[in-house]
Amino acid sequence: MRRYGGRVDLVAAARAGLAEAGDPVRAGEMQRYMKSDMPFRGVAKPARAALTKSLFAEFDLPDRESWLAAVTALWRAAEYREERYVALDLLGHKRYTHWRDIDLLPLHEELVVTGAWWDHVDELANRHVGPLLAAHRAELTPVLLDWAVDPDRWKRRVSVICQLGAKDETDTDLLAAAIEANQDDPDFFLRKGIGWALRQYARVEPGWVLHFVDAHPGLSPLSRREALKHLS
Repeated sequence: MRRYGGRVDLVAAARAGLAEAGDPVRAGEMQRYMKSDMPFRGVAKPARAALTKSLFAEFDLPDRESWLAAVTALWRAAEYREERYVALDLLGHKRYTHWRDIDLLPLHEELVVTGAWWDHVDELANRHVGPLLAAHRAELTPVLLDWAVDPDRWKRRVSVICQLGAKDETDTDLLAAAIEANQDDPDFFLRKGIGWALRQYARVEPGWVLHFVDAHPGLSPLSRREALKHLS
């Protein structure tokens, strides 16, 4: 394992590795499927996972500043969508778990707003914002209540789905408030997210979800159908 004081080596190696592994035919297919303005290199997820495993084993970032610099360089200067995927892979890598704390929330907000599509936003909601909420409920709950009514639809989606992994630790007051703030929005991703959040919590408290759905006749048919998908 090599240690580096800066971010340049890892960032450059990641970009070179993606370029080498890319497939121009697959790239066009991936861009069309994802409806992405940013082009793809055409690196499938298994190949990207193999690349990042190798890179993160080789390049050991020595401090928090270098880690965040690498994440933001890959994200902000990305020319291909896979570079942003690698940025998120690095942000969530287990080696740097001890550096992920509540002061990263402004970065998460930036990535949500600039990522502005479900592939980025859902990972941020579930792998980053959700765990931060679990660890810092008093500080993050009011922030997420603000996100629930934010003009940005992706921040609102995060407020709805960030507790997918919370199980019996779910803050139902926050979940209800986020859903109620967005149930009338016609946006597909918000309606789908509401149904997803309710369906997931129904695995733990089906009675609560049945009552909530019954008490909220304004839920869209999509949200209602998704929420009750596994309930008789």
